[in-house]
Amino acid sequence: MAQNESKVGYWIAITALAMVLFGSFLTNIGLTAALFSGSADEDMDGPQDEYPVYDEIWSYGYGDTKVVRIGLEGVIMRGRQERLIGYEPDMVESILSQIRCATMDEGVKAIILEVDSPGGSVTPSDEIYAALEGFKREREDRVIMVFVRDIGASGAYYAAMAGDFIMAEPTAIVGSVGVIMQTLNMQGLGEKIGLSSVTIASGANKDMLNPFEEVDPEHVRLLQELVDSMQVRFSSIVQESRGLESTALLDGRVFNVGQALEHNLIDGVGYWQDALDKLQEMLKVDDLYVIRYSQHQGFWDNLFASKTPKIPSFSAVEPPRLMYLWKP
Repeated sequence: MAQNESKVGYWIAITALAMVLFGSFLTNIGLTAALFSGSADEDMDGPQDEYPVYDEIWSYGYGDTKVVRIGLEGVIMRGRQERLIGYEPDMVESILSQIRCATMDEGVKAIILEVDSPGGSVTPSDEIYAALEGFKREREDRVIMVFVRDIGASGAYYAAMAGDFIMAEPTAIVGSVGVIMQTLNMQGLGEKIGLSSVTIASGANKDMLNPFEEVDPEHVRLLQELVDSMQVRFSSIVQESRGLESTALLDGRVFNVGQALEHNLIDGVGYWQDALDKLQEMLKVDDLYVIRYSQHQGFWDNLFASKTPKIPSFSAVEPPRLMYLWKP
C-alpha cells in the first residue's frame, strides 16, 4: 500500500512540474510575441484601420484591368474569436477593411464579392452594403460582381444588393428577405427546479423577454414593431435594387436559382469562370487582373495565433438580437 501511494505521489509531482514548465513556456512565448508585435507597430506611421495595407496576391488573369475578390463567408457577426494564444480577426471588420483598401486604390475597377453565407446581424450586413456602395461612388466606371457559391441569404443577400450583377451557382440558395429575433423562455423549467429571476429595472419595458418570466404580450407587440421596421428597410432596398414591382415575395422565403432568376432576384446562373467572363463583358475588356488581399503577419502571428485551437464560448443564455439570418 505504501509503495502504491509513493507511485501516485510521484506521478502527481511529475504532472505538476510539467504544468509549471508548460505555463512558463507559454508566458515566455507571449512576452516574446508582444515584444515583436510591439516593434512592428512602432514602424507604422499612419492610422492602420483608416488606411489598411494588404499584400496583393495575383489570383487570376493576365489583363491590365485590376479586380479585387473579397469573400463574404459564414455568419455575419462582429467579434474576434479567441484562440489558446492570440485571436482570429473580426470577420466583419476584415471585410470592411478590404473594401476600404479597394476603394482607396484608384486602379481597382471592380470587386468580386464571393458569397457563401446565411446572413447574420442587422447592422454589420448594412455596413457591408454601405461600404460596397461607397466603393462605386468613388468612380463612375466601377462595378461589383456578386458571385453566390452555395448560399446567399438574408443579411448576405442584403449586402449583395450593392452588386451590379448577381450570378449564382446552379445549386445555390438565395433570398430569405426578412428579420428574426429569437430567445428562450425557461419559466416552466425554472418553476420545476426552483429557479426564479430577481430583476431590478427602471421601467416596465426594461426587462423585456426575461427568460424566467411569463412572456408579456405588450413586450411582444413592441418588439414586433421593431422587427417590422427593419423588414421595411430590407425589403425596400431589395425592391429598389432589383427593380421589383412589389414586395410580395420578400416574406422570408428562400429560392433556388431557377426561381430566383424567374423573379429577378439574381441576374445569371453559372460558375466562377462564367462570373469572370460576364465581368469582362461589363468592363468591356478582354482579360482581367484579379487579385486577393492577404493580411501581412509576422512569424509569431502565423505560428501561434492561427495554429492554435479556438477557445469555445460558454453562455447559458444568448441575449435576443435582431438578425438578418436564414435559420431553418
